[in-house]
Amino acid sequence: MSDALPRPADAGDAAAPRSNAVVAVLAFAGIVVSLMQTLVIPIVPELPKLLDAPASDTAWAVTATLLAAAVATPVVGRLGDMFGKRRMLLVSVVLLVTGSVVCALSESLVPMIVGRAVQGLASGVVPLGISIMRDELPAERLAGSTALMSASLGVGGALGLPTAALIADHFDWHVLFWSSAGMGAVALVLVVLFVPESRVRSGGRFDVVGGVGMAAGLVSLLLAISKGADWGWTSGTTLGLFAAAVVVLLAWGFFELRTSEPLVDLRATARRQVLVTNLASIAIGFSMFAMSLVLPQLLQLPTQTGYGLGRSLLTAGLVMAPSGLVMMAFAPVSAAVSKAKGPKVTLMIGALIVASGYGLNIVLMSEVWHLVVVSCVIGAGIGFTYGAMPALIMGAVDPSETAAANSLNTLMRSIGTSCASAVAGVVLSQMTISLGGYALPSEDGFKVVMGLGAGAALLAFVVASFIPRRRPVTGAPTAPAVAEPAADASKVG
Repeated sequence: MSDALPRPADAGDAAAPRSNAVVAVLAFAGIVVSLMQTLVIPIVPELPKLLDAPASDTAWAVTATLLAAAVATPVVGRLGDMFGKRRMLLVSVVLLVTGSVVCALSESLVPMIVGRAVQGLASGVVPLGISIMRDELPAERLAGSTALMSASLGVGGALGLPTAALIADHFDWHVLFWSSAGMGAVALVLVVLFVPESRVRSGGRFDVVGGVGMAAGLVSLLLAISKGADWGWTSGTTLGLFAAAVVVLLAWGFFELRTSEPLVDLRATARRQVLVTNLASIAIGFSMFAMSLVLPQLLQLPTQTGYGLGRSLLTAGLVMAPSGLVMMAFAPVSAAVSKAKGPKVTLMIGALIVASGYGLNIVLMSEVWHLVVVSCVIGAGIGFTYGAMPALIMGAVDPSETAAANSLNTLMRSIGTSCASAVAGVVLSQMTISLGGYALPSEDGFKVVMGLGAGAALLAFVVASFIPRRRPVTGAPTAPAVAEPAADASKVG
């Protein structure tokens, strides 16, 4: 397989403005989707009052998005490979706008959960965008552009928190979702105007049975992980869901290996480079999310604890925001290292930077500027890793499988973040202090979570060392993409 883009750089400088527009629009769409996922955070504590429902029920406004995203991302990736990546990108953005409008109009729990689930169905935008870049951009633009697109997840997440906090403090909470709908509408128009449809398609028939089986298995697994702390890790419901996930996913894998047109090509996924990259992605996802759990709490806990900084949610968001900008700034650096040394080295460097950021956090956590520095260091590491993972995946799969393979890699990162949330929740709920009659996470509890984040990053480093060594990416591809003939394209288009 080629590490480079399948499209040769034969258009010269004349194609540069068009390429720049494609990259900018796709990155903007990725940021919008990531913003959508964080916009709800400032109002989560207020949802029981706003929706007149118990807190245990309003938590589904977050869980529904997680579950919908996990199911939709690989399905949309496969459909993109089959019927057109731009087409599925447009469908995803339409779903984002639709879900945002439903949430904006909601006054009760059920519409809010439905709207958040529909929003989650748009989570395939980033892997679709990366796959479109592979098909459309000249070879020398691939590494930097895909690194930027991948970093858009972190950029949107980092910028979304202060933006959402500012809106929630000064406007009615519905404005959060009207803002999301508005940005989604802008992204939709820009995609229609500037992003072309790729002729690189696999065609074929969609694997309905595989889609249903994968959805059942993933929902069981992620529901057990995300709700296990509430239900009890040894409760019948939690254990039953874990058992169901194992049984269903094993049966699903057995079926996928024996069907001619599977939803996920498990044989391609088992290739050493793809498999090891996906395993490293789980650890990176865990490590990345640990920062999002620890730093805002440290900033907002009262100063009476002796380690809390007593700041507002808006301040917490502003402290986290520079990390997103650092991720974007390090995207071209990540691309340059990948070009010179290969994306395996880039991934390993990024993992070490993330681990060092958590180590720094253990000794620097008493001032606001300490946490700004820590978030920026970790953000730099994530910028490296997020730029390397798509390059590794695309270097090991055919162009017609790009969207599905990138979507599966995105899913692996999501599983890592879900595990981080569950593990950190257990640690912080068990290691507490009492203040004013309330149990609050202790300083040692936060340090343990930071240590786990560092450990996950070091695990990613070790796992990544088993990725086969490949030659650095060059300016020209070694294997051209096989574009679907026009006659065939009309059949699936």
